[in-house]
Amino acid sequence: MSRVCDLTGKRAMVGNNVSHAMNKTKRKFSVNLIKKRFYLPEEDRWITLRVAASTIKTINKNGISAVLKKAQTEGFIK
Repeated sequence: MSRVCDLTGKRAMVGNNVSHAMNKTKRKFSVNLIKKRFYLPEEDRWITLRVAASTIKTINKNGISAVLKKAQTEGFIK
């Protein structure tokens, strides 16, 4: 299973390790994914999602319903 946020689609980025001598080697910046349960009061049920830590902050700010609706319009969930 690839490490992708369920709501925002964030995935790993590629960059370089740069040494003191300016030698560059490829590296990967992984996403900080967390498996978390959220309660949907409209449907009176719990859902489990793999979301990035930054997405959890957005959910705390805007609410799970608004974030789910936005993710649906952007095509990350059906």
